[in-house]
Amino acid sequence: MTEPTAVPRLLERYRSEVVPTLRERFSYANPMQVPRLAKISLNSGVGEALSNAKLLEAAQGELTAIAGQKAVVTRAKKSIANFRLREGMSIGCTVTLRRGRMWEFLDRLINIALPRVRDFRGASARAFDGRGNYTLGIREQIIFPEVDYDKVEGIRGLNVSIVTTASNDAEALELLRELGMPFRD
Repeated sequence: MTEPTAVPRLLERYRSEVVPTLRERFSYANPMQVPRLAKISLNSGVGEALSNAKLLEAAQGELTAIAGQKAVVTRAKKSIANFRLREGMSIGCTVTLRRGRMWEFLDRLINIALPRVRDFRGASARAFDGRGNYTLGIREQIIFPEVDYDKVEGIRGLNVSIVTTASNDAEALELLRELGMPFRD
């Protein structure tokens, strides 16, 4: 038998504080209308992997440590001669988080990783795609405490895409703001 897992604290906060607040602010009739997180996707492109395959393995290991779930290697869909890239070559890695791991990652991102960014003035509120999804670019993977700074071969960035069930950007912005995402005004 498996042990019952604890509910992530950000999910608990979402249920107890965020849902009633958003329900009142947008006057939803049903609590199921309140926007929620669907998934979080982490993506790291490793262009140098074309010449050094060990860099891709290092990036995959770091992304796995950050996410707590095994990263999948992404391959080129098309050949591009100027980049010396052929179809099927390994060029990056990605992880998609859902349910408990998603909530725990977002909690770590907001409360631990983003405050460690040098000269951080808040995340841009203009990075929404028009459908309620938000993408945040992180320049250094070393802001996450899971990455051992001494074993890092090179500083790499990654993209964090937060997919919500919100129908527009205003609802998604309020959802993320209520969850504690530090937006600059």
